[in-house]
Amino acid sequence: MPFAIDTRLELSNPLCRILDKPHTDFTREDLVRVIEQKRLDMITLHYTALDSRYKELKIPVTSRAAAERILADGERVDGSSLFGGLVDVTGSDLYVVPVYKTAFLNPFDAGSLDLTCRFYTREGQPAPFAPDAILQRAAELFRRTTRMNLFALCELEFYLLSDAQPNAFPAAHQRGYHEAAPFVKSGAVVDEMVRTIARVTGAVKYAHSEVGYLEAVHSEVPELAGKRAEQLEIEMLPLPVEEAGDAVVQARWLIRNIAWRRGCVATFVPKLDTGTAGTGQHVHLAVMKDGRNVMTDEMGELSPVARGLVGGLCTHADTLVAVGNTMAASYLRLVPNHEAPTHICWSDRNRSAMIRVPLGWNHVSNLALLANPQQKTEHTEDGGRQTVEIRTPDGSAMQHLLLAGITMAAEWGLSHDEALETARNLYATADVFADPERLRGMKRLPKSCAESSRILLEKRAQYERDGIFPPSVADYVAKLLQAEDDENLRAYLAGLPDDTRQIEARRIMHRDLHRH
Repeated sequence: MPFAIDTRLELSNPLCRILDKPHTDFTREDLVRVIEQKRLDMITLHYTALDSRYKELKIPVTSRAAAERILADGERVDGSSLFGGLVDVTGSDLYVVPVYKTAFLNPFDAGSLDLTCRFYTREGQPAPFAPDAILQRAAELFRRTTRMNLFALCELEFYLLSDAQPNAFPAAHQRGYHEAAPFVKSGAVVDEMVRTIARVTGAVKYAHSEVGYLEAVHSEVPELAGKRAEQLEIEMLPLPVEEAGDAVVQARWLIRNIAWRRGCVATFVPKLDTGTAGTGQHVHLAVMKDGRNVMTDEMGELSPVARGLVGGLCTHADTLVAVGNTMAASYLRLVPNHEAPTHICWSDRNRSAMIRVPLGWNHVSNLALLANPQQKTEHTEDGGRQTVEIRTPDGSAMQHLLLAGITMAAEWGLSHDEALETARNLYATADVFADPERLRGMKRLPKSCAESSRILLEKRAQYERDGIFPPSVADYVAKLLQAEDDENLRAYLAGLPDDTRQIEARRIMHRDLHRH
């Protein structure tokens, strides 16, 4: 039976329409047929290195045999450059091998077929230190231990910087949430981003403007100075956690490229200015069993599985910041009263908590029947939509390593009974900052990269068990964090005069606009 695809759905992967099959069924023969049919002259191989940026290798297609050879065996690359600090130059060659189901038509080069690759060693084994391989092993451990699957979606917050024009319909400071044109000026750029990401990844849920807005950025960095900054969010759809890492890296690559081609700059830097909303990268999680969401029980309340997941995340929250908050600016975002967590706790719909349980349509359905009495038939949907949201990570996250760490924390929570007790003890009923006594009883998140590095090294066994994280990875991450040299940063800034503090804080926030 042919794959049922509606050719009117222009936001689906064009290759699915051309080949009349889902992307999971793509074969080498299919892709060669696309190359010949569309007269493509380039294959671009992509892969994610330690900096969580989408790399590329452009290979001209000179013949059918050349295309088949590239798709069958990939190419070799210098691992010591892509994984500096983990791979020695004396044995640095790696193979990059395309994954057919990731194929897409390059939106910026009409002649290129693009694919995401995996890294393999000379022996034909997955490179153990590659972030995507670590995430894959973590996902396999979760499935093997729990007999379930972990799904993840990320909220990609970023600032779009553009030349400030005469400002009719000015936006209000810290009031931009879900604002529309003409008060938000970036609508056309966001439209292109959403459509393009949807066609490439198939995994966009929605986009909207966020709280943050600066009419003119104050900075010593030319890319920033004087630019209008609008904060935006593109939220992904849930994917198996091992696929979510690639989707996030791809989406960030597309966001940056589209911004650049439109004369703008997109940055995921954790904090752009004091008193202005920081850039988080919240991660929603759901546990699936036999294709069904098992986050709620028969009464629509959080299930033991969901509570175990929460308990695991709370237990290992202090180590997850090592890969989810990797810059000194990250810890200028994690401050009270800015919808960013500072303490390890969880709550329902409470944006001051580290973990939030958002509305999940558990006690209601077919709400549109209330607003549209003329509608007589109900909509039916198999499975639930409940997630839990960890709000700690930000735009500096090492994407695959973050999701791998989250997966291992989730696996621990579903494998240890004490996780349920942890969840019971760390539930917060109200704004955690409004109850000082309750706040004092909660464990704080690390306050600096330096503190995060120490905690990671102390508790590295959690991630190195079962051979999931190679020891060299924890050493690398700790060294990266220690290089931020921010042990006493908060005290240093607090001791400066107001004007000097502002200048110095901006210098720290803006020094690594595009690291990850």
